[in-house]
Amino acid sequence: MTAVERAAAEQVFGERLALAERYVEHLATTGIERGLLGPREVPRLWSRHVLNCAVVTDLIDREATVADVGSGAGLPGLTFAIARPDVAVTLIEPLERRCIWLNEVIEDLELTNVRVLRGRSEQFFNEVDVDVVTARAVSALNKLANLTIPLLQGRGELLALKGRSAAEEIEKARKVLKKLGAKETEVLTAGADVLEEPTTVVRIAVGQA
Repeated sequence: MTAVERAAAEQVFGERLALAERYVEHLATTGIERGLLGPREVPRLWSRHVLNCAVVTDLIDREATVADVGSGAGLPGLTFAIARPDVAVTLIEPLERRCIWLNEVIEDLELTNVRVLRGRSEQFFNEVDVDVVTARAVSALNKLANLTIPLLQGRGELLALKGRSAAEEIEKARKVLKKLGAKETEVLTAGADVLEEPTTVVRIAVGQA
């Protein structure tokens, strides 16, 4: 971790920085060994992945319930659970080997505010009811909306971590978003005060959120 990354991590994770460091250690070792991330990602685990995700918690209300669709290596869901012990996080991931790894990390870090559901998000539309649903690097917004917004049960918000094409994706997804009950759609940035490159987030409010 560079000095700049440490300063950012201290600000984002506060007294839970040691937990975040242990999580990054898991990512850099067993996460690579089991194919959850490529070995080239190791030098940029903090800047490109963990901090990039964790800053999004600034957009989440206190004691919110959150579902992370296609959680993979726990990005962003596990970073939320570490940074925000007040938030209850559900990680939804279809691949068994990833779920096993996620549960091992959760057990090692002794996190009590996160659970793992194995399966596709569609399988949990009648079971999961959260305030916020999030996803990173899952699919384009016009497809992602159908996989995520139903988990809000008619009210709440989608916080999708996106890149520079965010505005273009919103345009392509307008019809789908309207059909799913989106009331407000905007592109936000998170972490501008701590990251060299802030995180781009598409926020879609549904119902009365």
